[in-house]
Amino acid sequence: MSETLRTTPSTMQSAKSLAGHDDAASAAAEPATDAADAAPHGKLLYIEDVMSNVAAVAGLLAAYPGVQLLHAATGVEGVHRALHEQPDFVLLAMQLPDMGGLEVVRRLNEEIVSRGLRVTLLTGQQLSMDIIKAMSLGAFEYWVKPLQATVFNAGLMRAMSGGQPDPARTLKTPRATSLLDAEPAGHDW
Repeated sequence: MSETLRTTPSTMQSAKSLAGHDDAASAAAEPATDAADAAPHGKLLYIEDVMSNVAAVAGLLAAYPGVQLLHAATGVEGVHRALHEQPDFVLLAMQLPDMGGLEVVRRLNEEIVSRGLRVTLLTGQQLSMDIIKAMSLGAFEYWVKPLQATVFNAGLMRAMSGGQPDPARTLKTPRATSLLDAEPAGHDW
């Protein structure tokens, strides 16, 4: 079921009601419109089988006329569209009817590495082994459901502008900055 979705006032209202936002909260979460050149432009591929979630994202994207929403309902279709339509950003549900999100990330790994494709995982779990593995394969961020408009807006801007991932939405792994940092404590060299 390959499709390109267009946002309308009704899909935007649907997104607000599905996400549990009232008009005041939604208005506060909407991006500033005075900096048109800072607004994201490009293609977002949403790989998701739950149509109410797709409608919610379509509604959130109504505030970004420069972003085209592509949709795939299965992992196989999502990988195909990602390889052939070259989206700028992929929002990936971790639970799909035909394969898990981890397998989708594995199949997109070359795109992630070679052209810097940003893949953000959307999950109902705070942290799982699949999320850890997908992040180690190059996924950009992971967002926990229910998706909040503020998380979506800020993450969309980071992903589509080439920004750095939000440390709160990535794995927190200590990294050695030099070989000396990696040595066990207690040794005098």
